[in-house]
Amino acid sequence: MTTTSAFPALDGVLFFPVTPFTAGDRVDIPALKQHVDERVAAGPGGVFIGCGTGEFHALSAGEYADVVRAGVEATAGRVPVLAGVGGPLGHARECVAAAVSAGVDGLLVMPPYLVRGPQDGVASYIEAIAASTDLPIIAYHRGSAQLTLPTVERLLDLPTLMGIKDGVGDVALAQQFVRAARTHGRSDVQFFNGLLTAEASQSAYRAIGIPLYSSAVFAMAPEIALAFYSAYEAGDEVRQDQFLDEFFTPLVRLRDTTPGFAVSLIKAGVRLGGLEVGGVRPPLTSPTHAQVEVLAELLSTGRRIAA
Repeated sequence: MTTTSAFPALDGVLFFPVTPFTAGDRVDIPALKQHVDERVAAGPGGVFIGCGTGEFHALSAGEYADVVRAGVEATAGRVPVLAGVGGPLGHARECVAAAVSAGVDGLLVMPPYLVRGPQDGVASYIEAIAASTDLPIIAYHRGSAQLTLPTVERLLDLPTLMGIKDGVGDVALAQQFVRAARTHGRSDVQFFNGLLTAEASQSAYRAIGIPLYSSAVFAMAPEIALAFYSAYEAGDEVRQDQFLDEFFTPLVRLRDTTPGFAVSLIKAGVRLGGLEVGGVRPPLTSPTHAQVEVLAELLSTGRRIAA
């Protein structure tokens, strides 16, 4: 089959920016540009703007357009920029148009919200988004858009499918997806570990042929994320274990105390780093003062290990 040859080249730590809000609950574009510019300078392999960590679910179509445009401008062509699209199909199509206008390099197709359709409907949803643009797309396997092997085999017929991001954690199923791509001759399709705090599970994903992962930690502490990635690339299991035992595993425990903390804690960590990005929008909640103190101690430990 004919596939797209101009897929963005992604490598290294993948950066998912937060979306800053002012005290008046408006998107803070200057803070967002500073956040993206500083983190891109640290050396990620790509920027995923307006996605889960960026509170895509809480943005209006107009806010989304502003966020994506600011992300592209702040990145300034240094690495590829992909934007999240999803939710109601009509809204997703509006987001596609805004992302295309902003000049992104690709799209991460997130799930439709509230409703859960059969596999034919999930595939049709992703196909409908793909049909609205020539941009490469990544299908996000999670939530109300969990994929089966037959659905992945169907999606592999999309010439603009550049990747599948796994947010479910079924490693055996993920391995079947990887093997299906090989069988279909789709060596151009990339697979990503998109689990929350992906570093905690990445060794298992690498073993099944999925070397890429998203790092929410990079948004708040790039030095920690990069130091772990360096140990991961070098096969330094002793150093990886130290990060896992003293930083990532305690971070996961703190994260799991409250629904939505996969975003809320990252935003708190960015604030601890000196950039005022505001809180999260409902239905998410911000961590308590005591929880922020625990996070600060963990970040101090992580930075000590990184140094």
